[in-house]
Amino acid sequence: MADLKPRTLISVQERLRDQVAHALRAALISGELRPGVVYSAPALAADFGVSATPVREAMLDLAREGLVEAVRNKGFRVTELTERDLDDFTEIRALIEVPTVGRVARTANADQLEALRPQAEAIVVAAGKQDLIGYLEADRQFHLDLLGLAGNSRLVEVVGDLRKRSRLYGLNRLAERGELVSSAEEHLELLDLMIAGDAPAAESCMTRHLSHVRSLWADDHQEAEEESRTGLRLRAR
Repeated sequence: MADLKPRTLISVQERLRDQVAHALRAALISGELRPGVVYSAPALAADFGVSATPVREAMLDLAREGLVEAVRNKGFRVTELTERDLDDFTEIRALIEVPTVGRVARTANADQLEALRPQAEAIVVAAGKQDLIGYLEADRQFHLDLLGLAGNSRLVEVVGDLRKRSRLYGLNRLAERGELVSSAEEHLELLDLMIAGDAPAAESCMTRHLSHVRSLWADDHQEAEEESRTGLRLRAR
């Protein structure tokens, strides 16, 4: 019985770390944590009402995903995402996901694809409610499960990592403008084309979807940069 307590403590600590990581992701999405700004683990821990240890562990998880970077003796800086970064991520995703969607449309049966409809519908519902965490989770699950039908787990891991690195910053502004809904509805269109077995049309839809997502991020970055410049001008007065 003596060995049960350490395992329990580790389990609790891991859950707390995961909860903090989830909260940090939410803060990134909402814009509370800003790219380029350094945040200390003790200060964030005070905000969350926890010790600094799970915050540091959660930050290290985010650092492994490229979302933050450690700053010696200071804390963690939120990674800045450039237009070139977004172009590169989108290009790699297109090279992987477009042909894979075509292959799945040709090989998967209708029941396998239809099983993904609740996830596609959840994306639309979350976008309409501006539920950003729900949107990202449903969107992630749909795309990775869809690609998983190709039977290549390594491919799914690579795309999952790319999505983590490119799909967080500034999502709140896109939701507020209602621009997430049209992107969300493309998941249902894609699913219907794949169920119909129309691989070329499905590939075209996937290409358009990735381009749509990329254009939304471009608009968001331009708006964020303008807000930053305006703030600098106001402080300079």
